[in-house]
Amino acid sequence: MQEISRMLMKLFQRTRLEKPGQVDPRAAEFTFSLLVAMYDRSGTGYIKTRSAAAALISLSGDTLLAKYRAFFQFYAVPDGKETFITRSALRSLLTDLNQIPAIVGEGCTLSCVEIAIHDCFRGVLNAAIVEEKFLSWLRSEPAVLLWLPTCYRLSATEMVSHQAKCR
Repeated sequence: MQEISRMLMKLFQRTRLEKPGQVDPRAAEFTFSLLVAMYDRSGTGYIKTRSAAAALISLSGDTLLAKYRAFFQFYAVPDGKETFITRSALRSLLTDLNQIPAIVGEGCTLSCVEIAIHDCFRGVLNAAIVEEKFLSWLRSEPAVLLWLPTCYRLSATEMVSHQAKCR
């Protein structure tokens, strides 16, 4: 947890320098508290780095495709020249990501994670899938992760301005 806290402080310090006045001085503290609430409910003092990374990626302002690719990079397993995501790795990813809506009482059950895994691997004979299959499945907006593209669209429209006048 100390490592994650230090990393967040560095990250937000750098961001404050790049975007003066746009980052709350307590952003690292707030983000760390959120990560603890999501991934250390039992108070073990331990958060998996990969889980924290998944949360930060999903809450970032990057594009959906960039987020999806980053998920693949963090959870995929290299196998020779190719990299794959296994059912087990996908289960870990979905479980980690499910903690985000769960913090506000909107998480899904373990069975919906299993349904999503089954859906992702439908028609796949191998034990793992390549990045393109993974990205294709995510682009289909599986129900277990529907909150992610929804939040992305909401944040993307915050800065939209229409030159219309109301009477």
